[in-house]
Formats: sequence, C-alpha cells, structure tokens
Amino acid sequence: MLPPAWRRLTLAVHIICSVGWIGAAAAYLALGVAAQLSQRGQLVRAAWLAMELTGWYVIVPLGGLALATGVVIALGTPWGLVRHYWVLIAFGLTSFALVILLLHMPSVTATAEHAAQIDDGAAAQLGGDVLHPGVGLLVLVFIAVLNVYKTAGPDRVRPADPVAPAAARPRQSPRVNKAADKRIGPDLYESQRTSSGGVRGPH
Repeated sequence: MLPPAWRRLTLAVHIICSVGWIGAAAAYLALGVAAQLSQRGQLVRAAWLAMELTGWYVIVPLGGLALATGVVIALGTPWGLVRHYWVLIAFGLTSFALVILLLHMPSVTATAEHAAQIDDGAAAQLGGDVLHPGVGLLVLVFIAVLNVYKTAGPDRVRPADPVAPAAARPRQSPRVNKAADKRIGPDLYESQRTSSGGVRGPH
C-alpha cells in the first residue's frame, strides 16, 4: 500500500493529467474543426502543424501519465485494479484510448509534413481531423464521469467502531462491588416492603 503522502501526490498528478488530457483533446478537436470548415490554405496548414505538436508533446504525455498514475493508485490502495468493475472499465477505456492515439498520430505527422510542402490551394483541400478527437473526447469525459460517480466507497465509508470483548472491558474492584451491594440491599428491601403493603407479623 502507498503511504498517505505518496498516495496524495500520485492522486494529484493523476487528476492534473486526466483533466489536462481532456482539455488538450478539446483544443485538438477545435483545431480539427477549424481545418475542416476553413477554405484558407494557410489556416489549414497551421492547424495541421499545431495538431501534430499538440498531439505528440501534450496529449500523448498526459495520456501516458494518466494511465500510469491510475494503475499505481489502483494497485497501491484498497481499490485494486480488478476488485471493482468500474475501475476495470476505466482502465480498459483509458488503455484503449491511448493505444488508438499512438496508432493515429503517425498519420497526423504525415499530413502535417505534406501540408507544409504544398501550396495554399492544395492545403485548403486537406480538411481537418474531427472523427478521432471527437470520439476520444467522449471516451475521456465518460471515464471522468464514471470515476466521479463511482468513488463513494472505502474512502468515504467509515466502518463502525468494533464492540470491545468482555475480556477487554474494565473490571470493577471488589471493594466497589461490595459498596454497591450495601447501597442496593436496603433500597431493594424497602421497595419490596412498600409493594407488599408493609411487613406482616406472625398470625
């Protein structure tokens, strides 16, 4: 298990990278939509060059760190990696999104290099990259919502204090018990005398 200090640090890095991944994917999608809708070759070229830089130097590192820190948190805390179904789903979707990203980025690099070598008229016909970042962003948002709504577990539920066994309970000293018997004895006799209507003599 992770020590509390390391657990908080890993959790902070995981949250920062996960949220950053979503933000970078949204920025990438905005560039792709701009390249898809624009008829200006210079804008389309600039968008593809920006998408390549954003993908390799922002999205890929953030995705790798989010996945790595997520695995460390799962294995280093009581959550576990396969103990809860939603943790396994989040891990599977994150891994799938990162693999698809790594397989897709070489084509982005090739298109960016091609856009840098052609004139504005040809660059305007390249269009943009919309499908991959759109689906990827939906997957990332789903993972974030799943993690938020399904984490009300061991970290938020405090188990009830166990009842101490009889052997562990403090025992009163014999002197205290005798004193209590002396106080209880007359009181018990008086209550019996009152309830029976007084003490009757012999007939």
